[in-house]
Amino acid sequence: MSHRYALFFRTLLIALVLAVAPLIAANYILNNYAVTQARAEMTAVAERYVMRAEKAINDAVTVLQALHKDGNVTCAAIDRAAFHAGLIAAPYVQMIGVVDTNGVLMCNVPDQITSGEPVLPALKVDSPLVGIGMRDRSYEGTRIALVSWRIGNGNRLLAEISPVAISIDPGPEYLRAYRQAELRLGDGVVWLKSGEPTPSGRFGEDPELIVEVRSEKYPMVAQVTAPASAADNLVRDLKVVAAIACVGFAILFVAVGVWISWRPESEAEDDFVQAIRNGEFVPYYQPVMDIETGRLRGCEVLMRWARPDGSVISPGAFMTFAETHGHIFEMTRQIMRKTRDEVADLYHENPEFKLSVNLFAGHFEDRQVIEDIKQIYGGSKIAYQQIVLEVTERQPLSDMETARKIIAELQAFGVRVALDDVGTGHGGFAYLQKLGIDIIKIDKMFIDSLGTDDNSTTIVDTMVELADNLGMGIIAEGVETMEQIERLRELGVSAAQGYIFSPPLPAPLFIELAQALSSGEADMGESEAEAEVA
Repeated sequence: MSHRYALFFRTLLIALVLAVAPLIAANYILNNYAVTQARAEMTAVAERYVMRAEKAINDAVTVLQALHKDGNVTCAAIDRAAFHAGLIAAPYVQMIGVVDTNGVLMCNVPDQITSGEPVLPALKVDSPLVGIGMRDRSYEGTRIALVSWRIGNGNRLLAEISPVAISIDPGPEYLRAYRQAELRLGDGVVWLKSGEPTPSGRFGEDPELIVEVRSEKYPMVAQVTAPASAADNLVRDLKVVAAIACVGFAILFVAVGVWISWRPESEAEDDFVQAIRNGEFVPYYQPVMDIETGRLRGCEVLMRWARPDGSVISPGAFMTFAETHGHIFEMTRQIMRKTRDEVADLYHENPEFKLSVNLFAGHFEDRQVIEDIKQIYGGSKIAYQQIVLEVTERQPLSDMETARKIIAELQAFGVRVALDDVGTGHGGFAYLQKLGIDIIKIDKMFIDSLGTDDNSTTIVDTMVELADNLGMGIIAEGVETMEQIERLRELGVSAAQGYIFSPPLPAPLFIELAQALSSGEADMGESEAEAEVA
């Protein structure tokens, strides 16, 4: 009997160790992960503020330099017309004018009532060619910035930067309520202050996380501050799950410990490889609609795992595994082949349709994706001009130069490239500037709060204006309500996808939907023709 008790208590002790030790380790790892992730997110926030500020200043300097070069430096009507053209060319600039030696505004476009008070310091002999200053006026914590350009006669050209240019609220939700951001010029002048200081004593002796990012172009620094405990919001639910899991593991240890230890690590890998061999990864098609005309523009191809038991698994459950283990390349090739076989006739009959295929960062590390496109779609009924390849911001591209060359070669034979998840990841405007993107896709996170959050509306409006200025197409993702559609129309977005139109569909249902929409357009055309005859 004592031996049985000894065995019981030994098993109980092992179970407690297996429950408590992983829980302690998990909390330590999660705490470190949370702080590391929070610092990374804060750095990304600071970098975005600096990037937006640099872009705004660059726009102002470029337009002022061009005006000076062209001799448009007075208040004459022809020069004011040039100022107006400069405003159109520089979306972040909201006013251009001329100030005298004392810094008093002589004229401006658009016309504003001036007080006669100096808006800039008086010009000195050693004043720099380009000056940066601030007005006292502000918008939601962002002051109006002024960029001046000396023109040689004692006067200066002046550009006023819209506070909307940098008045963004980036960063994840778990940090946004706690973090404070400041953007300062080199002399300590605050351009932007976002967020409220943490009340004293709210978190006890909680240390602060502080991140600074300095501009490489201008004397400017962005600083983001947050209490370290705010990072805990990221992993709080995971800690609860870890505790429950550890307790459950202790309870079930005796019964299932042998099975857990026996299961080979390679089994999941073997199952995945077998699924690829069996062709279980299939394309689903989500329609992209023209919200102005109601016509079908094409679709985005989304991957699903169709298991032999009839269940269908969404990509969130397997995509990370597929990418980290290198399976995504063959899976993508299979998806492209199936799209070619399933919708080739539909796309041949509708040459205006676009077929969007998602790629991940690894596809842009070598030319293999170019060969895949040529081999799969070359000579098929789906023309290169109908193909759109989507690259996401959420994963950083390891080699921008190689990626740019690959994209340029794809574009050379008609393929278009779209930037997915714009504004949510690593690339930002650098991708738009360096990659030669054809289409911008507005992420669902901005669409969800459209019409209820001024910042989201401003960001979408800025994206639309940016796309127009750069000659890019723009598509809204995750549209779910008529209010969102109406707001998108007002902002100038004409293409959208989302569950309000249709969820991702298997090929037969998508083809049936496309034919029904095409038939409806044909019937409408016939009715109009009959009405004209009548």
